[in-house]
Amino acid sequence: MSSDSKLKLKIVIGSTRPGRVGPDVANWVDTGAREHGGFAVELVDLADIGLPLLDEPKHPAMQDYQHDHTKKWSAVIGDADAVIFVTPEYDFFAPATLVNALQVIAKEWKYKPVGIVSYGGISGGLRSAQELRTLIANKGAMPLPNVVPIPMVFPLLEDGTVKANDPMKEGLQGLFDELLKWGQALKPLHSA
Repeated sequence: MSSDSKLKLKIVIGSTRPGRVGPDVANWVDTGAREHGGFAVELVDLADIGLPLLDEPKHPAMQDYQHDHTKKWSAVIGDADAVIFVTPEYDFFAPATLVNALQVIAKEWKYKPVGIVSYGGISGGLRSAQELRTLIANKGAMPLPNVVPIPMVFPLLEDGTVKANDPMKEGLQGLFDELLKWGQALKPLHSA
């Protein structure tokens, strides 16, 4: 598949917290996506975007953004054919930074498949993922039902690298396969 025909996949690091492990998990996802071969991959760190909490004076549906950080974020998601959120679970919920990133723009999400790789303690971030799936659907995107949870993430990290087990690897490959199918099917809708 030529790079021009590949779907544009944005892998978004959802945590901006100091000491986070999101970049380590996202690098594992990024490597897997590149090896999959069906995507032109871009790793996006919300910490680099620097979105404050809903500081646009006009409703996001108008797409009349006043601030450069919102314009930058709008361009990142507007250019995507598919998105994967890499998210921790904070207090049984998604990080406020990731919820804000979903809410600050609107039309850019329409008709795009969104996958989730979650991580955390015993639940693997599944409660965070479930909350995100509801919000993703409310934005007009297609939240994929198969989430890749990573329970007890810290013992799986070694020198900044995720030492994935077989179920994690299989889950991630399944997520890429589904993103590719949904991305190809939905592309005519969000490109119109």
